[in-house]
Amino acid sequence: MTPRMTKETLFRNARVLDVAAGVYLDNQSVLVRDGKIVAVAKDAHQQASAEAETIDVKGRVLMPGLCDGHVHVTAFTADFAMLGRTAPTYVSVRSSELLKGMTERGFTTVRDAGGADWGLAKAVNEGRILGPRLLHCGRALSQTGGHADMRGPGEQNLDQCLCCSGLGTVCDGVPEMRKACREEIRRGATHLKLMVSGGVASPTDRIDSTQFALEEIRAACEEAEAANIPVMAHAYTSRAVVRALECGVDSIEHGNLLDQDAVDTLLRLDRWLVPTMSIYRALAEEGVDAGMPAELNAKVSDVLDAGRDALRLAVKGGVKLVYGTDLLGQMQRHQLNEFALRSEFLAPIDIIRSATTEAANLFRMADRIGQVKEGMLADLLIIDGDVLDSVAPWADAENTIRMVMKEGVVQVAKG
Repeated sequence: MTPRMTKETLFRNARVLDVAAGVYLDNQSVLVRDGKIVAVAKDAHQQASAEAETIDVKGRVLMPGLCDGHVHVTAFTADFAMLGRTAPTYVSVRSSELLKGMTERGFTTVRDAGGADWGLAKAVNEGRILGPRLLHCGRALSQTGGHADMRGPGEQNLDQCLCCSGLGTVCDGVPEMRKACREEIRRGATHLKLMVSGGVASPTDRIDSTQFALEEIRAACEEAEAANIPVMAHAYTSRAVVRALECGVDSIEHGNLLDQDAVDTLLRLDRWLVPTMSIYRALAEEGVDAGMPAELNAKVSDVLDAGRDALRLAVKGGVKLVYGTDLLGQMQRHQLNEFALRSEFLAPIDIIRSATTEAANLFRMADRIGQVKEGMLADLLIIDGDVLDSVAPWADAENTIRMVMKEGVVQVAKG
């Protein structure tokens, strides 16, 4: 559907989810004006103008829009090397399809971890593409032979044409790192992404490797601090996690092989972990069908089971968690499966917090998104079912998500 613009909207008979308190507020009215929530109260309807559009929530849950802290909106395939050989115009069209799907699943803000740029973000912001608010880092930064270097061992030429599609940029040494960071900041990056360990999708690095020298990581964190934006770091092992945190990164992505030392460091430095369990389950089940080269299957098995153990350890330790999925290509339809995967270790409200208030804290947007509260942007969902005590509604989102509003504009509406 085409997003429906209304200057003022009044929600009546809503069961508002207070995410911070972890309780429902029944029989509430919520008034939205000019993209923001201006009142949440039983008598909020008294502040509405005669022109306000009224939506009867009928006792359903009204809650904040979801955030995904780790997406790849340009990755319509799991074959990153092939993605780099694809026309950017075609990639943009496929990206618009992926963004639309995210919106329909209730996501109103997503943080891209490599590939999206200011152009896609601008198109979404202007309403030319249906999609969540798009935070972007441009290209993820990698050392030679690192997780964003997609050359096979027999390839020598490194083609870094920024006009072509791709998820990463290779840079070596402090001067190249600073320049690469400054280029992404110049292009409007809302955060920076560093590859500080090996990964699954890259052809020549080992999962247990550390990447970038300490002075390179520190240089990137200094550039981000100067621009007042955070740094996300792809890392698997405890050694990679700790060295990146000590250098100043804000969040660790994945962390499948972390141990108690990494948990203690996350706690001591008050940083975030963004586990991405969905991608490993999806890769194990359909990675090759989705375009992942068959030779990378062994890497998937190395990190799949370890991810569950790492999440259990992080939850036990009280680490701050943010919802993330990292899904690629056709696997992105599983974006809400993270609720079920995390429910083994977390209560439903804690998973919701990871996708609302904690994500907002990490994004440095806590004053704008993540709660149904006066003064916040009107990112709202109407949901059938009890999301406070069960993750079941997210398994049937096509039927349970009745409405998605982003910044006061209805994006999705179902009867």
